[in-house]
Amino acid sequence: MAARFSADLNGLTSIAITRLDVLDSFASIKVCTAYEIDGEVTDQFPTSSAVLERCRPVYEELPGWQCSTSHVRRFEDLPPAARSYVERLEAAMNCPASIISVGPGREQTIQVRSLP
Repeated sequence: MAARFSADLNGLTSIAITRLDVLDSFASIKVCTAYEIDGEVTDQFPTSSAVLERCRPVYEELPGWQCSTSHVRRFEDLPPAARSYVERLEAAMNCPASIISVGPGREQTIQVRSLP
């Protein structure tokens, strides 16, 4: 939610997802898709800190991939659950990922698509 708001606010045309590999051991991964505010669910990011303080995140739980991605050099070679996670982030933010890193090294950077 906050990431989508930031992408919209700043006019992002693509994102970089760094250190995807730190999620390799998780059985599931939560993505905040909405907020519950005073009993009502909204997919809009609160514009005031007073409202934000009352928010409870609503999560979508995605399956983890539980295998190493640190050796992967092409998006197509990521585990299916990792690709689904990236695609869900892109959809949630309404912004495509151009770069994904799977470790701290330069060689661990995957260029998914050309930068705009």
